[in-house]
Amino acid sequence: MSYGKKLRESIAGPGTTPLIGVYDMYSASIAAKHYDGMFVSGFGFAASYYGLPDIGFIAWPDMVAFVQRLRGAFPHHHLLVDIDDGYVDPEVACHVVEGLERIGASGVILEDQKRPRRCGHADGKQVLPLDEYLEKLNKVLETRKDLVVVARTDATDEHDILHRAERLAATDADVVLVDGVRSVEWIKRIRKVVGDKPLLFNQIAGGKSPRLSLGELADLGVDVAIYSTPCLFAAHEAMDSALAGLKAADGRLPEVDPASGVGVKASTSLLERNIARERLVPEGVGV
Repeated sequence: MSYGKKLRESIAGPGTTPLIGVYDMYSASIAAKHYDGMFVSGFGFAASYYGLPDIGFIAWPDMVAFVQRLRGAFPHHHLLVDIDDGYVDPEVACHVVEGLERIGASGVILEDQKRPRRCGHADGKQVLPLDEYLEKLNKVLETRKDLVVVARTDATDEHDILHRAERLAATDADVVLVDGVRSVEWIKRIRKVVGDKPLLFNQIAGGKSPRLSLGELADLGVDVAIYSTPCLFAAHEAMDSALAGLKAADGRLPEVDPASGVGVKASTSLLERNIARERLVPEGVGV
């Protein structure tokens, strides 16, 4: 079964499919223990690979190379990839989509922002004319074979949000995403205008959208939930705390609990799974 078909079947199943944002191979190694789906977040990749904010610095060969490494280590997991605006040109977007499908990505998200782009939960976003975006989206849809394509709008005007959501739902895109949704009421309104088309909701800590459980999202008719940055923000907090503690202890490392602490043994064990003959399958997840 192809990766696109597997993700599509998961989306069509009961409940809301969660996809966890990862930003490097180590965060993916941890996420893979707990969930069967990953989201390759543009925010996280820009931060980890370049040390830059999510405003359009990502070069597509770097993203493709990262996804190739992920697929090699995690052959059983869903991999949904954020390709921002398709790296500006429709021809580049199609080339990237073709390459990602060839190396085993499950799906991509293509947004309608124009440059300079922004994180979906930031202020100052601007969108392309709808017809221009639809032309790019349709070229991508014609290029993919079985890859899941998520059509994303970053519109902020209330009328435009609903108009674009409805137009995106009328395309051959598999899923619709309106990013930066500010309330449950707006999720309901968007769910209504997209009809039977699967709906994706983006959750990011400190973002504009409400914090909702998977059960709550399922009740609202949301089919997929991406969690863009739980690993990145947790690592930020933990590293800052650990280094502050190291400085306060005059450079003496803390003692590692052999049962539950993370040291050389636990870290090596985690990474060895990525080269094991039988790659990691999350508990209770079928292959």
